[in-house]
Amino acid sequence: MKTKFKQVLPVRKGSVLLTERPFVYILKSKLRGDRCDNCFRRKRLLKCSGCQYVYYCNRDCQKESWADHKQECSNLRRVSPRIVPDAARLLARIIFKLQRGGDLEKGYYSETGFRKFKDLMSHYSDLKQDQKRMEHFTSLYGVLIDFIGESNLPNSAELMGIYGRMCVNGFNILDPEMMSIGTGIYLGCSVIDHSCDPNAVAVFEGIIIHIRAVKDMPVLDWEKIFISYIDLLNFPQDRQAELQAMYYFLCDCNLCTSIQSPNMILCPNQDCGQGISVKQQDHEQLPQPCPSCGVYIKADTYKKYLEVEEFTRHHLQVMKDIAYLDVCKVCLKKQQGLFHNLDLLHVKVLDLAFESSIEMGQWEKAAEFGQELVPGYQKYYKECHPLLGIHYLKLGKINLYLKKFGEALDMLKSAEQVIRVTHGDRHTLYRDQLMPLLNEAQGELGKT
Repeated sequence: MKTKFKQVLPVRKGSVLLTERPFVYILKSKLRGDRCDNCFRRKRLLKCSGCQYVYYCNRDCQKESWADHKQECSNLRRVSPRIVPDAARLLARIIFKLQRGGDLEKGYYSETGFRKFKDLMSHYSDLKQDQKRMEHFTSLYGVLIDFIGESNLPNSAELMGIYGRMCVNGFNILDPEMMSIGTGIYLGCSVIDHSCDPNAVAVFEGIIIHIRAVKDMPVLDWEKIFISYIDLLNFPQDRQAELQAMYYFLCDCNLCTSIQSPNMILCPNQDCGQGISVKQQDHEQLPQPCPSCGVYIKADTYKKYLEVEEFTRHHLQVMKDIAYLDVCKVCLKKQQGLFHNLDLLHVKVLDLAFESSIEMGQWEKAAEFGQELVPGYQKYYKECHPLLGIHYLKLGKINLYLKKFGEALDMLKSAEQVIRVTHGDRHTLYRDQLMPLLNEAQGELGKT
């Protein structure tokens, strides 16, 4: 399958800018047996008779994957039952592909513009100064010696360059609900830079990546096309720290340089309801008066806000891996009357409460938290982001289950408007998940 790209002047929101297969990729090891190692689909799977490690949905997928799997197959069997770390397996696949001529492969992003693997940035000097990455590299080196043998490894400097390119240019391959299911290197797409205020998004259909415009643009200029490398539901300083640690640069977009703080205390004037920005560096000083009604925050109210902010931050850190609904409820109760509904900490707790309610099957609470979360998602993800569309879709599905057909239809219509742009009407998320639910909601509402 050749890389496809579309160059429309001007570029309209929803346009496909680039479609590309990965140079190399791997399925997450924890999903072995659940998804096909080649196409990542969930089907009835058959185990590879050679390595007894990977699974395929049919012989066609096995044959298609053989070029990448051939050299690792016997090695996977030899080290069994040990599970090879995902990073080591991906690195081994890159090494083997380069050995069989993959260094000549071109990933096109325009009619004449392309990238080869060697064109990807390795950040070699940054890597050498990064203690965590160097420890990871040393660990992987030991795994690779055992996995594929020292004779298959390039010299240490070349291997570190390959490792750097893998770390800095790897894409998380996402399922329709934006959950990571694998990692891939996409040569053409590596040309796209980051912004916390992106004008394009990356979505996946299996292992195929699609770069889609989410804003109108006067011309397709790859130097002005931006996607987000990280989750946008975070504080500017935390986004910057993540970008520096993962990609060795800082973002200078408007959202990162703006003086507007995502910490927002609720105006004490009950007839106002506006949020008053709280600058983190000015925590020793009271916030400015409400920009809407001019009311000032009292010192004891501000002190209480800071106490709850610290309490919330602590528990968000505790719940970094597992969300606890009861803890979320405690945080939200403490925030009531103090935090504006667009305060980022409030939105982050609501997000965890929503997902935790779904996991526990508490559908009424999930619908409640999900509805409260909508303004925050709209603010931090903007009007056309895959996660906003998926949130509308989840809310629509929950309301449909609760037989709240009017609310379900409203949410599903909102989902359709976003997902048509971010994924397109041919994507399985739109065609197989959204549209049946939308039709069902319309049908049920028509009966009443």
